[in-house]
Amino acid sequence: MGLPNVGKSTLFNALTSGKALAANYPFATKDPNIGIIVVPDPRLDALAKLVNPQKTIPNTIEIVDIAGLIKGASQGEGLGNQFLANIREVEAIVHVVRCFEDDNVIHVDGSVDPVRDKEIIDMELLFKDMETMDKRIDRLKKQAKGANKEELRLLELAENLKKHLDAGKAARTFECEKNDRPLIDDFFLLTSKPVLYVCNVDEKSIHSGNKHTRALEAVVAKENLTATGHAHSEIILISAEIEAQIAQLESMEERKEFLEAMGLEEPGVNRVIRSCYKLLNLISYFTAGEKEVRAWTIHIGDLAPQAAGVIHSDFEKGFIRAEVISYADYIKYGSEHAAREAGRLMIQGKDYVVQDGDVMHFRFNV
Repeated sequence: MGLPNVGKSTLFNALTSGKALAANYPFATKDPNIGIIVVPDPRLDALAKLVNPQKTIPNTIEIVDIAGLIKGASQGEGLGNQFLANIREVEAIVHVVRCFEDDNVIHVDGSVDPVRDKEIIDMELLFKDMETMDKRIDRLKKQAKGANKEELRLLELAENLKKHLDAGKAARTFECEKNDRPLIDDFFLLTSKPVLYVCNVDEKSIHSGNKHTRALEAVVAKENLTATGHAHSEIILISAEIEAQIAQLESMEERKEFLEAMGLEEPGVNRVIRSCYKLLNLISYFTAGEKEVRAWTIHIGDLAPQAAGVIHSDFEKGFIRAEVISYADYIKYGSEHAAREAGRLMIQGKDYVVQDGDVMHFRFNV
């Protein structure tokens, strides 16, 4: 998401190699465009080379291109309410911010100022969240008239969170007990979602940024300081124009040559996807057999039965054990058989915490 004319649809098209309407006027995108992105993972390719399966299936992310938000969206300005409802559905926000000067591309507020642009959108999301919390607190007050400790606790939490929002702070920076976090998640607030800021820059700023990106970095760094645990926001530099050119090249060879000419190691869209994984605490594990080599998405800290459940709920219900080879061992020994012979295939039970890159085989009984 972002303000109109910041390069959202151009970036979305490059990410999905789709063809969303990218035009130089506000509200070029009314309904959200939905695209599926393949998650680039060299490990999957390396496993497929060794196993030589009938098919290789990568992980995918669903990405939604939401129309440009404008000032007053929380009061229904532009297509405000519709956009905000679209944002409520997602797990993380990729906020595209204009950090390039170009007289040919109009800016809705007349000048390039990413910090102001960020604040306009932040405030719209905050206003909506305040409204949500006001309604929630009213309901909780009606419910919590008795001496139910849980209801009173939830009301207190809601009121503290509302104060935090009233102070102009995003819900994601609200500090609370670890076991209160699920309660906060149940409020479904827009500002509780992690944010990846994509600075859309011109070609010459792609490596080291410019005054606009530095101003935005300073603001985001300050926000991350107040948040507990891992960073809730991240910044990357991308030129949507360059990404659009890469996406139009047919062959991998042409793309590689183009990237080298630009002094880039990989397309920026790869960095967007990796950053989204990091913000959402996601990792991948693999299954590898003659029929298919496949990547599966799970959360950091997921146990073996939960990982099995991503394939099918029966796998989780009837979980017996997991046979696990680390990715490094699989590559080192070259096959499941060789890893087993070398004593590197581990039998793991229900308490095993799945590691990023594990190659797994599940035994289950339903």
